[in-house]
Amino acid sequence: MINKQNLWFLTLFSLILVLSVYYITMPNDLLIASNTTEKEESSTEKESETISEVDNLTALRVNLDEERDKEKTDLKETMTKEDATTEEKNNAYEQLKYLSVIEGQEEKLEKLIKDEYKINSFVKIDSNNITVVAAKKKHDITLANNIMRTLQEEFDTKQTITVKFEGN
Repeated sequence: MINKQNLWFLTLFSLILVLSVYYITMPNDLLIASNTTEKEESSTEKESETISEVDNLTALRVNLDEERDKEKTDLKETMTKEDATTEEKNNAYEQLKYLSVIEGQEEKLEKLIKDEYKINSFVKIDSNNITVVAAKKKHDITLANNIMRTLQEEFDTKQTITVKFEGN
């Protein structure tokens, strides 16, 4: 028999699951188009710009997560195939570990940029290439150079770092 506590847990879990699926399947146009509303007072305007910038970064993050989830699913399928060789399974496992490490580094670098420069950002690492999208209207070369130096300090080897400013 299900008691009240279990019933509440199942209800809340189901709600969170439904909202998560809805958010993931939402078209990107809805996330990006939120900035086309009428202009109001300056404080409301600043809030909407901040929300829109965060939405753009969130859209980038969701796209990358979907891409990585598909790649992880493919790798897990390779690992569970009966006809796959041991080498293929090991390579798939190593690639899964690599993806986990990369995701952790991306989160760490985003937090570093947020803490040091007070800017929301999106970081994507692809081999030795790092792409940073900073939520800022004004393109600031000095800030871009500082971000590149800060990120390079986190790595032992030379990285190709690109900083883009995206604001509305």
